[in-house]
Amino acid sequence: MKVLLIGEFSNVHWTLGNALRQQGHEVTVVSDGNNWRQYPCDVRLYRKSNSRLHTIKYIIDILKQLPRWRGYDIVQIINPVLFLELKPERLKKIYDYLRKHNKRIYMGAMGDDHQYIYDSFIRRRLRYCDFYTQQREIDNERNRQAVHEWLYTYKKELCKHVANTCDGIITVLYEYYAAYKEDYPDKSTYIPLPIVINGNTSTSLPDTHPHPIRIFIGMDHRRDELKGTDILYKVAKRLETKYPDRCEIIATESLPYNEYIARMQQCDILLDQIYSYTPAMNALQAMAMGLVTVSGGEEEHYQLILESELRPIINTAPDEEDIYQKLEALILNPERISQLKHESIEYVRRHHDSLKIAEQYIKFWSREA
Repeated sequence: MKVLLIGEFSNVHWTLGNALRQQGHEVTVVSDGNNWRQYPCDVRLYRKSNSRLHTIKYIIDILKQLPRWRGYDIVQIINPVLFLELKPERLKKIYDYLRKHNKRIYMGAMGDDHQYIYDSFIRRRLRYCDFYTQQREIDNERNRQAVHEWLYTYKKELCKHVANTCDGIITVLYEYYAAYKEDYPDKSTYIPLPIVINGNTSTSLPDTHPHPIRIFIGMDHRRDELKGTDILYKVAKRLETKYPDRCEIIATESLPYNEYIARMQQCDILLDQIYSYTPAMNALQAMAMGLVTVSGGEEEHYQLILESELRPIINTAPDEEDIYQKLEALILNPERISQLKHESIEYVRRHHDSLKIAEQYIKFWSREA
């Protein structure tokens, strides 16, 4: 197959693209590197700012590429709106061009879009999410802006247009699957996120653990409230103060991907997020390297992937005291860490091997429309 992947979230498309290449397919990945994260890609389209000059240059760069984005068997955009950094009205024209000049086009449900925000904020089928918990509404500027943009602007119209006209929708987390399965039952599917196994997955780990336990947290102040890393960091500092000989906090902010991974590899526990039912790329990469991860691990997620044995993820309620108690139990019982590290690696091998995930994409892309 000849495949074009446009847009990037957390290295998903690059990882998938490399797995497809290993299986003999021709792949082109187009992205901005997910901004400062600097993920690799084949064609980098980067908009430096919203200034008129930079906008014109960015549009010219896209127009130069458009003739090369024709004749593919498969085109997949990472998101119905965020696959390029343009206004939705302009993106619709590009999407329609891609749909016209290629055999099939698919949409990734891999982040915020109209369907997910509507399902989370209006339908409220989940017990908790980044908009609310069972105890409180999460009312902040980010959430107010997200509701306005995805429910009451042209972003809504573009999302609906793409979802209704594309050949299929790939959801990658349980919560995205739950948002799409009712309204698009014949068009949407769930495919786990791809993680590289060979070379990036730990193969041997010690069965005992020395002190101090190193707890890693990557901060991004634009997204801290979204993921709950502000709360996780607060809890971690409480534990470091109470148990200075037992644990050490390693906090980073806005590091490029390679530097971020290098720092994370030196640690034992990753604090990822608290509002999701499902581990995403950051958590899965850490688990593949043998870190114990605080992230989404609800039973609905395990049932979706048909996993009845392994429960390696530290799944917490979105509540400071629950997080504190579960992390404290790990710090006071470090022998559990070794077991959970082994289970984390096995979990990723079973469910997220990028080569197996690529096969699932090929199967879905190849089905009869």
